[in-house]
Amino acid sequence: MKIAIAQLNPTIGDLAGNAQAIVQAAQQAANQGARLLLTPELSLCGYPPRDLLLNPSFIAELSDTLQTIAQQLPNGLAALVGTVETNAQASQQGGKPLFNSVALIENGQVKQIFHKRLLPTYDVFDEDRYFEPGNQSNHFYLDDVHIGLTVCEDLWNDEEFWGKRNYADNPIADLAELQVAFTVNLSASPYSIGKQQIRERMLQHTAQRFNQPIVYANQVGANDDLIFDGGSFAVNRDGSLVSRAQCFAPDLLLIEYDVTTQTLIPQVPASPTVLPTSADAEIWLALVLGVRDYARKCGFSKAVLGLSGGIDSALVAAIAAAALGADNVLGILMPSPYSSDHSITDALDLAHNLGIKTQTIPIGDAMAAFDRSLAEIFTGTEFGVAEENIQSRIRGTLLMGVANKFGYLLISTGNKSEMAVGYCTLYGDMNGGLAAIADVPKTRVYSLCEWLNQQVKQGQIPANLPATIGPEIIPTHILTKPPSAELKPGQVDQDSLPPYDVLDDILARLVENHESAEQIIAAGFDRAVVQKIARLVKIAEFKRRQAAPGLKITDRAFGTGWRMPIAQRWLPTGQVVTPTS
Repeated sequence: MKIAIAQLNPTIGDLAGNAQAIVQAAQQAANQGARLLLTPELSLCGYPPRDLLLNPSFIAELSDTLQTIAQQLPNGLAALVGTVETNAQASQQGGKPLFNSVALIENGQVKQIFHKRLLPTYDVFDEDRYFEPGNQSNHFYLDDVHIGLTVCEDLWNDEEFWGKRNYADNPIADLAELQVAFTVNLSASPYSIGKQQIRERMLQHTAQRFNQPIVYANQVGANDDLIFDGGSFAVNRDGSLVSRAQCFAPDLLLIEYDVTTQTLIPQVPASPTVLPTSADAEIWLALVLGVRDYARKCGFSKAVLGLSGGIDSALVAAIAAAALGADNVLGILMPSPYSSDHSITDALDLAHNLGIKTQTIPIGDAMAAFDRSLAEIFTGTEFGVAEENIQSRIRGTLLMGVANKFGYLLISTGNKSEMAVGYCTLYGDMNGGLAAIADVPKTRVYSLCEWLNQQVKQGQIPANLPATIGPEIIPTHILTKPPSAELKPGQVDQDSLPPYDVLDDILARLVENHESAEQIIAAGFDRAVVQKIARLVKIAEFKRRQAAPGLKITDRAFGTGWRMPIAQRWLPTGQVVTPTS
């Protein structure tokens, strides 16, 4: 039995477009002799559809589209399509009105409907808001082969692998008791650094533990802040990897189940595709995919960003050029009287390396106009943060004006370290439709830029960047100069922040690992510094709530999975924040 995995990139709500992609993949699979086609979780509507699920007309159209594609799929091919089904018992027995479901389609008919059993409610997931969990094992027969079916989270509750149980049930254990020949899993598993390696180790362990092959189909592409990395794969009952699809790109992977040996055999390609060789390599691919899909799915073809001559805007410019093409990226230089000459030359050198267009708009006159307008109310006060931030807000307004005038996507350039401690300006550098590196700590920004330059030295220029680029992408001076917002003479970031390697270590412990201040201090960090950083993270919450969507690459991002209250007084330092703080 030949099995095809259609690793698709759906657009949420584009039911006709998603259906067309499924049908095209099915035809391609059928032409290669496939008997069974797997598509990702909720492949027909895209994942996550969120509150679109609250619209009855959306559910009705989804149902109609499923029936339509049933008539369009090739005869002789059975297809598993991710969809949503209504819960007919909800009104009588209570429960949620919908199921996260999979339809088995064959020869023009929907033969069976299966429901996801384990509904995640952690981090970015909120499936209990919409769905009722399925209450029975999902399995079916195809050509007398007994096949088990699971949906994403259904495979993530192996207490032996994790050392704990998050749910009472383990669907894969139930399928093992039913003695299925193999199990398939339809997933929409979001990317985070190293996630693919975790998936593969987990399913290899599960396959060995329950003595059954597993075929895993994952969604690819980006939807809002979530990036899906694909990497669909299959493992045999001994845990050996059979084959793997591409990461960060659509693919069609074929494998074969040998009924005689009860093993999976690779078909196309003959060997697993290679995973990215480093964390920097996979993060780069993720961010490029995230920017490309966000722009494409929101109707943008061109992007604009501010070029400061700093390392953050340099990285974002490189990502945008790779995602959209250099001809579709405009960098705006906005020097002030405090801008250094090297900031301008560094920005222009970067633009030259990338082949992107630039425009220079000095802001000195605008600053003077604001000074005159505020002179009376600011009388008797000293120059301070308010005046510094006006510079950022002038720049943000100019960028929004250009984006608005020409229909460009404005990409903001703030990193995760800045977002964490509020080293960013509302209605200034935070302006934008997408925050490309909002989940990338400052130390990782440096690492990515150094990785890019190393790629050029090795002759491995990332896709869509100029083939003639060299000897570097990021000018050396950008990498070596002290980072600065240049909002006053001689300013550098370390005037008000600890060194970024120290800051990022504290933030990782505080934000991602949920360590208390005392735990962090016990690890060797200065008490005053830890307490200061904890307080800055807390009081910057109102800024993050108003930020542009930021692409998620870590397990704990300031996005849909971050649900901190703004008006609250607790700190992990054990202190209480007073209203005057």
